[in-house]
Amino acid sequence: MRQPDPGGRPGTIPPVPGRPAIIRPAVCLAALSLTAFALITWQVLVAGPLLSPDERLSRAVVRSVPDAVTERLSDLGNIPVALPVLVLAIAYAAWRGHRPGAAAAALAMALVPALIVPLKEWTARPGPLEPWAAGYYPSGHTATSAVAYIAAALLIRPYTRRGWPTAAALLLTAATAAGLIVRGWHWPLDVLASLLLCTPLLLAVRWAVRRRSVRPSG
Repeated sequence: MRQPDPGGRPGTIPPVPGRPAIIRPAVCLAALSLTAFALITWQVLVAGPLLSPDERLSRAVVRSVPDAVTERLSDLGNIPVALPVLVLAIAYAAWRGHRPGAAAAALAMALVPALIVPLKEWTARPGPLEPWAAGYYPSGHTATSAVAYIAAALLIRPYTRRGWPTAAALLLTAATAAGLIVRGWHWPLDVLASLLLCTPLLLAVRWAVRRRSVRPSG
């Protein structure tokens, strides 16, 4: 039996059309990622104290002499290598009828150069082995590999119902990042910043993949 409201009128159950208005973990993660990215970018622009440990770490692990292993790992972030993987996953998802997820993955990849290129020109950070050059922050190869491999895994995982696509995508992204740092193509913060910047894009792809249409009840 419903209790009357303070005015004496019969109480009513408020309508519950959807989930409560709460801050979802994905939104919090995206906000934290962008906040951390903004902090790193600010440090790069003002040559802040955060760059000192970044440069020390780079000097400790970088190999100034090219080797086959780090060269191949860093190549995983090349567009001719990573993009075909995503294109195949997009085509497969669209063929299976999941066009929203396929469109979200394509849009995420299109946003990578749109975001990375202006940031490179704005920050103009020199590289570990090429101090006379500029445009190393953030890492475009890291962003390409993260979006291509992880978005591809998000697209095909619902049809495999296994965890290997995600594991393979994370392994390829980590291998690319390690190759770029050890080879000396990028500072560690360049790579970390790219991963932080791509996190909201990948969360949007994940949301589109998991989205299900809700039919209104009669």
